[in-house]
Amino acid sequence: MFQFVSLQIVSGETSIYFCVLVLRKKMEGTEQWKYQLEQWKNQFEQWKNQLEPWKNQATQWLNQGIEYSHQIPPTQLYSALAVLLFTILFFLFIRLFKRAKSDTIVLTGLSGSGKTVLFYQLRDGSSHQGTVTSMEPNEGLFVLHSETTKKGKIRPVHLVDVPGHSRLRPKLDEFLPQAAGIVFVVDALEFLPNCRAASEYLYDILTKASVVKKKIPVLIVCNKTDKVTAHTKEFIRKQMEKEVDKLRASRSSISEADIANDYTLGIPGEAFSFSHCDNKVTVAEASGLTGVTNQVEQFIREHVKA
Repeated sequence: MFQFVSLQIVSGETSIYFCVLVLRKKMEGTEQWKYQLEQWKNQFEQWKNQLEPWKNQATQWLNQGIEYSHQIPPTQLYSALAVLLFTILFFLFIRLFKRAKSDTIVLTGLSGSGKTVLFYQLRDGSSHQGTVTSMEPNEGLFVLHSETTKKGKIRPVHLVDVPGHSRLRPKLDEFLPQAAGIVFVVDALEFLPNCRAASEYLYDILTKASVVKKKIPVLIVCNKTDKVTAHTKEFIRKQMEKEVDKLRASRSSISEADIANDYTLGIPGEAFSFSHCDNKVTVAEASGLTGVTNQVEQFIREHVKA
């Protein structure tokens, strides 16, 4: 009985002892926090005192500015504000213009010229085993296949392959306003039978307002030049210039045929040359089936910077 009572007393004393220790620890922690908060308060007061002269100086400058503005005649003040506003808007416009620079290249031409094969070569380095007929625009945003092994960040190209069938050509107008360049593909192997039709289609493109106003560059690509019987780019250029010259003469008179065209081409009284166009027109060679597309890629990167 006495042993049991003594054990209870001992256990009670131990519990009290532990409670005292816990309270002591908590008090010590509270004191540390009080000390830390006091330090932060002193630091804040120190910063406040350091900033006080700057605050006074800023207030003084503001008051001086207000007094000076009251001395300026209203007309001069409004003129200065107008110049400042114009300058700000000008730089904002320049920045927006740079950001909005197009990354779209449009592939077009007659059906069977090899546009879609070129599209696949540029995208993934494959020809898709020969002739590919497209009834809807092929469209993709990608890094050119030849550039996939290059290091660093490369700007992707938005490439659009517009079908060449006459009934589907109106789709071209959807993409021309945003185009940075136009690749017009010509079949160098079967050129002569299609020369007239290809020249008419090219004439329609070169006289469109969206092309002329923005001076969208055009690359005429003579495709399938890997074949022995293919015509050279010099021959194709001269023949197309002759055909465009004929079209210009026939459509120059006021007629319904001329209404569809927004602008006329060339210099009056002179034989037509692509150098007479307001936008830059160049001629290149390629072979979609064999993957020879370096001149096309050079044109693309000239107008869509990597």
